[in-house]
Amino acid sequence: MKLPVNRNSSVLALAMVLALGAGLGGTSAIAAGERKAPMPDVMGPEGDYPVTIGDPFTVDGVTYTPADTLNYDAVGKALAMGADETGPARISGAHRTLPVPSYVEVTALDSGRTIVVRIDRRGPMSGNGLLALSPMAWAQLGLAASGSAPVRVRRVNPPEPERALLRTGQAAPQRMDTPPGLLAALRRKLGLEPPVGDLPVTIRPADVVPGSAAKPVTAPPAVKPVLTPEPKPATKPPAKPAPAPVAAVQPEPRPKPTPAPAPTLAPTLAPTQATRPASARFFVQIGAFAQRGNAEAAARKAGGSIVQSGTLWRVRSGPFSAGDEAERGLAKARAAGYAGARIVRD
Repeated sequence: MKLPVNRNSSVLALAMVLALGAGLGGTSAIAAGERKAPMPDVMGPEGDYPVTIGDPFTVDGVTYTPADTLNYDAVGKALAMGADETGPARISGAHRTLPVPSYVEVTALDSGRTIVVRIDRRGPMSGNGLLALSPMAWAQLGLAASGSAPVRVRRVNPPEPERALLRTGQAAPQRMDTPPGLLAALRRKLGLEPPVGDLPVTIRPADVVPGSAAKPVTAPPAVKPVLTPEPKPATKPPAKPAPAPVAAVQPEPRPKPTPAPAPTLAPTLAPTQATRPASARFFVQIGAFAQRGNAEAAARKAGGSIVQSGTLWRVRSGPFSAGDEAERGLAKARAAGYAGARIVRD
């Protein structure tokens, strides 16, 4: 028995088959296009792993041995990389010995501006630069278009939100500018003459002391008139009025030498002692703890004091009156095992 054929159903089934075939064809074309496109970089926390140390290598006759140095802190020259060397626009840098990737604070010693940079390659592979910076990092640091600049490089461990910004090519929040006293100490460490505008306040009175001390030294010319009148009374012994002028001349020179040797250094030293307390605004932030017991243990170990800030207990040492003293306090905290310690301004 032959069943009746529904032509409408056949047409509908044929249309569904054709539509399904078109859909499959379109899907394969998209997939093929995706296979040809480059894979994007990993932007999550896993993008910082694995960490590569690497083998020793030689640049211009000098052998460099990469190492995972947590408390790395050095001064030197930063070199500018070309856009063709960095690839995608990023706040990145190249270093010869630090792990890849790792994060550092870079401070321009000419201005004190400080930024966070992600080290993602080895370099520089020529010259005597401490590190090389991408064009975006160079611009954020406020340096000239090209060439080299004196910098401080300090390894840090920024929070994950800042790491994520740097991994995606964005800039992390700029750090507080380095205080003039610490900046001058870093420039002296590099062998640079500190600019006049960045001289610490305690240096200016020292410059005034020699000048003020030199003025009393010029007092001997005032003694010369004392020597000239002495021969005159000697040439007039017969005249009785002559001894009276001699007695009048002798008392005059005696008061003049007394103000000359008067200690003018004491007033000049007073300003230096008065200005030091005004600059005692530096502290070493050793760490922040949720438990007071942990904060007390850190304070005993690093020689600091405890300050409660909300739900946290902060441990810090200081105050320090100058950048050099703060640097020594920072070195002491890091030697005690607190690599994340840093200098703050109260």
